[in-house]
Amino acid sequence: MNRSTHRASNKMRFRLLRASLVRRRSRVLVELLAVAIGASTMFCLATLALDVPSQLEQELRGLGANLLVSPESELDSALLQETQALIPADALVAQAAFRYETIRINSQPYLAVGTDISSATTIKGFWDMDGEWPSRLGEALVGRDVADWIGLRVGQRIILEGADLDHQLPVTVSGIFAAGGNEDALVVLNEADLASLTGRSDVFDVAEYSIALGGDQLSALADHINANVPGVVASPVQRMASSEAQVLAMLRSLLVLVSVIVLTLTVIGISTTMMAVVTERRVEIALRMALGASNKAIQREFILEAVVLGVLGGTLGVVLGFALANLVSQQVFTQSARFNGWFGLVCVVAAMVLAWGASRHPVSRAAAIDPALVLREE
Repeated sequence: MNRSTHRASNKMRFRLLRASLVRRRSRVLVELLAVAIGASTMFCLATLALDVPSQLEQELRGLGANLLVSPESELDSALLQETQALIPADALVAQAAFRYETIRINSQPYLAVGTDISSATTIKGFWDMDGEWPSRLGEALVGRDVADWIGLRVGQRIILEGADLDHQLPVTVSGIFAAGGNEDALVVLNEADLASLTGRSDVFDVAEYSIALGGDQLSALADHINANVPGVVASPVQRMASSEAQVLAMLRSLLVLVSVIVLTLTVIGISTTMMAVVTERRVEIALRMALGASNKAIQREFILEAVVLGVLGGTLGVVLGFALANLVSQQVFTQSARFNGWFGLVCVVAAMVLAWGASRHPVSRAAAIDPALVLREE
């Protein structure tokens, strides 16, 4: 076949394809939508699978610390700086150091914790708050149990005394919090206020870190800190780390399961539609065979049609899938999803292959038509 004949053959093939698509608009639309739905679901779930774990880790980090650092003797600012230098900056979500001391209110002992308030608000942001965090010296945050025992309310003035009763500090209750555990029995003070009551400063009992790392990575980081910072003991909060890993694993499994189900239904939908097309065009196919069209030519026409619909449906699916993923991400995490161009291309190619694979059986049926039998029936 010379070049001009080959070019004429291609033109004729594309004319037939265009005529077939225009003539069967309703069937084509169904097949196009089937491919687009499969591609959009695949791209949406893949985008969420790539973005959601990191976003979910950030959200889970708002539920408290997942790494604790305690001293072998004393934890001071120098040790804290050494420890934080080993934590990846892009993984550190929040951190705060705490010092616990016994104080007295109305001559009764209570446990107070001193901290940098601005740091504590980021790592204890999940506390249920009535009022607000202390914004200046001379203000205190009290737990719900303490407020109930003494009968405190927001805005009330109380006198705090050091354990030795030598130091007193009048404070205003800026807020009452409920954490749902032993923390409800605490009085939270700015570290400078606690130092004025105890006469000691720059010494802490524990540092809490919220770090966006998985269970194994978090354990490796704790081992790294223990090996390189003498005088401290770093330990992951195992329950928190394992819970996060389970949640993320379940989420990924769910996304994969939904993708498989939707893609299976897409294959069934395309195959059924193509089978109906072959049935509708039996007479046309038989007539073309009778006029000399080969089985391969018939198959190429249907395969070309399926590939074109796969590319169009895949492209439409990527656009719709990203719009849906972005909507879900903004509604759930108040963040925009990131578009991955390479994966968009993979989805288009996958949609094309999916359409091609789903049309294989109907195309083989078309090529197996006996023109004599079909035309005799007509």
